[in-house]
Amino acid sequence: MDKTQIGVALVGTGFGQKIHLPGLQIHPRTAVVAVYHRDLAKATAIAQQHQIPQASDSLEEIVALPTVEAVSISTPPFLHYEMAKTALKAGKHVLLEKPTTLTVREALELYELAQAQQAIVTLDFEFRFVPAWQRLAELLAEGYVGQKRLIKIDWLVSGRADANRAWNWYARKDQGGGALGAIGSHLFDYVSWLFGAVRQLSGQLSTAIATRPDPTTGEAKPVDADDTCLLMLELADGTPVQASLSAVTYQGRGHWLEIYGDQGTLVLGSDNQSDYVHGFKLWGSRQGAPLSELEIPERLAFAKTYSDGRLAPFVRVVDRWVESIERREMLTPSLREGIYSQMLMDLTQQSAQRKTWLDVPSDCMP
Repeated sequence: MDKTQIGVALVGTGFGQKIHLPGLQIHPRTAVVAVYHRDLAKATAIAQQHQIPQASDSLEEIVALPTVEAVSISTPPFLHYEMAKTALKAGKHVLLEKPTTLTVREALELYELAQAQQAIVTLDFEFRFVPAWQRLAELLAEGYVGQKRLIKIDWLVSGRADANRAWNWYARKDQGGGALGAIGSHLFDYVSWLFGAVRQLSGQLSTAIATRPDPTTGEAKPVDADDTCLLMLELADGTPVQASLSAVTYQGRGHWLEIYGDQGTLVLGSDNQSDYVHGFKLWGSRQGAPLSELEIPERLAFAKTYSDGRLAPFVRVVDRWVESIERREMLTPSLREGIYSQMLMDLTQQSAQRKTWLDVPSDCMP
């Protein structure tokens, strides 16, 4: 390993093998030096396949390795809190998948621990690093739409539309499964990034597919995690936001964000059903003119793209993580952004249960 590289332990081998591992190996400043899996044989096989020096079924053993300076965690949400806590207690920096934890209380505890240990935590909120989204942010900052009148979001995909897709943690509310955690966590982050704080919200969660087959027995097992989430938000500046999120919509329109103002309109969208990053285009209109596609400046383009659209923005997330570690400063998107997203998720759950609007506290952030 190059002495200028940061030694990283890979924790999470599903999404971790698809995105975290190649992204960390692509980045010139990070080297994957260890891999954790609860099954030692699987950990060893992954290590051998990808030329990773160390493998273990003990997270405590992994974070104690002197070559490990940082840990990437891409396990299911219910494991994030304890795993991140173990890494932070060992003084390691953390790259954490969303959703942050299961509750905002857990996320706040991680923040306090990170501060005490002077450790950096970066969240994998990829949309902040996608060129079309970055151009949208620039145009909004320049006042392209003027005073905002309405924001509308549709994120309608078919990833879990097949009722025969196997039951797993995603089907369990207590393990962080559901559309709210999977995609709502992203939405809450980019809403705050692009438009600012949320003043109040109302959420409705529903489960269209009530059972799924057990992958080992084939027997139907109950699903209590949401597969559709409807949201109404009021921003701090009074702008209304309407959002429809679903993972069970055959031929859903994809992911679209529409911003309507008194001076113009911006529409960002992709109908790609198989890759939630590839395919975004941006359209704009000023003073009631027809919508036309807007060019994304070359300066925002990825240095390299990959067949899996998630990889290029992930490499940029790693860039930010490395920069944060070098500067010893939590740069955006940090655990603070993860806390905010988690708080809005918690409030959405409460709103759905109580069937009412809820105020978003303005003083809960560290």
